[in-house]
Amino acid sequence: MLLDILFKANEKKVSDIHLKIGAKPFFRSHKHLMPEESLPEITEAIMNNIVKELIDKYPNRLEELNNKGEIDISYAVDFARYRVNIYKEMGKFAIALRVLSNYIPKPDELYLPSVMPDIVLKYTKGLILVTGPTGSGKSTTLASLIDIVNEHYDRTIITIEDPIEYVYKDKKSYIVQREVGLDTMSFQSGLRAALREDPDVILVGEIRDMETALIALQAAETGHLVFSTLHTTDAKETVNRFIGIFPLDMREQIKLMFASALVAIFSQRLLPRADIPSVVPAVEIMLNIGAIKDVLLDLTRIDEISELIRKNKSYYGTQDFDTHLLELYNKGFISQETALLAASKPQDLSLKMQGIT
Repeated sequence: MLLDILFKANEKKVSDIHLKIGAKPFFRSHKHLMPEESLPEITEAIMNNIVKELIDKYPNRLEELNNKGEIDISYAVDFARYRVNIYKEMGKFAIALRVLSNYIPKPDELYLPSVMPDIVLKYTKGLILVTGPTGSGKSTTLASLIDIVNEHYDRTIITIEDPIEYVYKDKKSYIVQREVGLDTMSFQSGLRAALREDPDVILVGEIRDMETALIALQAAETGHLVFSTLHTTDAKETVNRFIGIFPLDMREQIKLMFASALVAIFSQRLLPRADIPSVVPAVEIMLNIGAIKDVLLDLTRIDEISELIRKNKSYYGTQDFDTHLLELYNKGFISQETALLAASKPQDLSLKMQGIT
């Protein structure tokens, strides 16, 4: 049954598959979700067989699934790869599968601002954070940026992911990919081990706890280029969340480390395109320029971040969301309605759309 579902999803070019007992499989395509009427309803027996097949290479995680109620894993067949979340719903299993591409897109194919690959190629050490809500394309953006390094430099790149989403091919760089739960026990242990594996670049799939955040900071301070993600909506929230992971008695020290190590925060949201059935990212870019560093050292001034990002676009390449929304609208990529719904200051953006500044 699992293979039938995956074949049909592949045929329809969907992005996500949702399975629960008592319902037909649901497919998502270009943000639209609908049941697949050609497939039968999922019974409890079918669901248990699907879970067994998905988790076959992760025997140690069945206990975790039963205890915690959810796990993230990867799954592959001949024609596709998937990021899989198995979880409990009303006491029974349910599954969400995200279809992963075997092709790593270039930054310009993703319509990422050119400053993003420029920054990645410019720096050999420091911390770069890609942030956004679930489903905002963070993993794809990271893969694209990592592959730019892979194409240009002879570096050792080590990734710790949960699960592995994009599989890299060695170009100029030597790449090692480790999956949490399969190759290493946790982000912390994988990151700690990575520091002994001659890395130049380290990708940590997500910063979820204090220990991971601290090791990532230390790695960035000691000459490594570290990439990671946070589930935050903009630069201001990202700074607050990162510092807030730590207890109060550590925060002064962490502020100093963070202000020293941070290179950039790229925060993105995926928006539906108006011209074709697809999506495009709107991106806020905060670079750790002198004025930003001063704010990071004095978080009572954190509300200044948005204005500093706006002020320094022309010289440094920083970018606020609303400026990018206007650019996407002027190019015909997104509708006026989409732009205004996503805007931080919709009234100001509406005036700019009319040519009023």
